[in-house]
Amino acid sequence: MSITAEQVIMDALELPTPLRAFVAEKLIESLDALDSPSLSEKWKQEVCRRCAEMDRGDAVLCDADQVFAKAFALLS
Repeated sequence: MSITAEQVIMDALELPTPLRAFVAEKLIESLDALDSPSLSEKWKQEVCRRCAEMDRGDAVLCDADQVFAKAFALLS
């Protein structure tokens, strides 16, 4: 049995939002895997900690445009 990319996409789009995000994350990770060195165990733990913070709503997130504008202003 052969599954087409189109069928995989159609099936994935029927998943609940959190699962679609998980699938998308894993696909993106697979693209970076060949070119990137693996993360140390400490960085993996830090990434998990930060993701959990965001999931709980404990993290203060900033708009990227505002962060870049502030950074560029500091360089001027």
